[in-house]
Amino acid sequence: MTVLNLRSKLAVLADAAKYDASCASSGTSKRDSIGGKGVGSTEGMGICHAYTPDGRCVSLLKILLTNFCIYDCVYCINRASSNVQRARFSVDEVVELTLNFYKRNYIEGLFLSSGIIRSGDYTMEQLVLVAKKLREEHDFRGYIHLKLIPEADPRLVEEAGLYADRLSANIELPRDEALKRLAPQKDVGVIKQAMGRVRLKVEAARPAKKDKAKPPKFAPAGQSTQLIIGADGASDTEIVDRSASLYAGYGLRRVYYSAFSPIPDSSSALPLSKPPLMREHRLYQADWLMRFYGFSPAEIGDAANDGMLDLNIDPKLAWALNSRAQFPVDVNTGAREMLLRVPGLGVKSVNRIVQVRRWRTLRLEDIGRLCRGIHKVRPFITALDWTPGGLTDAADLRARMTPVVQPVQLNLF
Repeated sequence: MTVLNLRSKLAVLADAAKYDASCASSGTSKRDSIGGKGVGSTEGMGICHAYTPDGRCVSLLKILLTNFCIYDCVYCINRASSNVQRARFSVDEVVELTLNFYKRNYIEGLFLSSGIIRSGDYTMEQLVLVAKKLREEHDFRGYIHLKLIPEADPRLVEEAGLYADRLSANIELPRDEALKRLAPQKDVGVIKQAMGRVRLKVEAARPAKKDKAKPPKFAPAGQSTQLIIGADGASDTEIVDRSASLYAGYGLRRVYYSAFSPIPDSSSALPLSKPPLMREHRLYQADWLMRFYGFSPAEIGDAANDGMLDLNIDPKLAWALNSRAQFPVDVNTGAREMLLRVPGLGVKSVNRIVQVRRWRTLRLEDIGRLCRGIHKVRPFITALDWTPGGLTDAADLRARMTPVVQPVQLNLF
């Protein structure tokens, strides 16, 4: 076997980690090294990768501990039978890379996953050891995201939560039967048990107001998971329903969606081509509607066509066009919940409208100042000097609202 130097290992294991999309760094505790104590912080600007809800870019060193794996999941490029170059970091090498990259201002945190080597317990133990060394020996205060090995001893998972900001265990496929068929060594029940234990620990770590002694912090940024899109034939409405149940059942911070990408020497059980990247984008938009706009999976599904979201218009606009009887909404008197359903109005815009209308009666030009663009909003609202008339029910409204030139989503790979 060829002996690789650290740079070569980094090239292999950073590339191998790109298929895992769940690496945002939002929601964790605020920590920094101001005052001369410790190394790193969970805030500040970096040079790549992850964007937090407030718009900050936080760069993460995103790598695998190793791409060796004893599992043979059909959809995974690092499966046991895959003919790819293999590499493995030692614990100390990951610690050294993280610290050196931080000191050079390349990164603000670490996203660490791994193939399964020897056993789930051994792999999880190695991942935890990296985080433990960073925190205890080097007082690293930056962001750490660890990938959970669901089969590992629960005590290792508990230890991981004491050092990591976020934990994640990937469900992988929307359909349980597809996971059994394409990843026979994985058990969806075991994955859900691990996620359930994390939820209980996260909730137990939240101090009550009456508590004098605060419990130890446990994964303060919560947990996330990932669904691969287009590998198992699941429709968009199935995926949205699955995401909703995961949010409700396990208190997830995020469900990430990753469009299936064909891999070398792939099995005949997999599709020959990848799904449109716009499909992934529409699922993220639908996910946002559930989390921040009060939409139910059923409402999103009502605007779908044979279970698939419209690729030409966003799901909020699709719902509005399908529910025209609920419009127009008066921006001066309408409930916040209904304003959130107006195409073109985001959460910040609605909050500004609700705040400003206490002091003055809003005109159409005021709404134009409070949102990014008035074109999409006009057919669905009334204001002091504006009523859409028959525009809301116009037969050609969809055509008017559909971009003449469709945007093209860039491929990361």
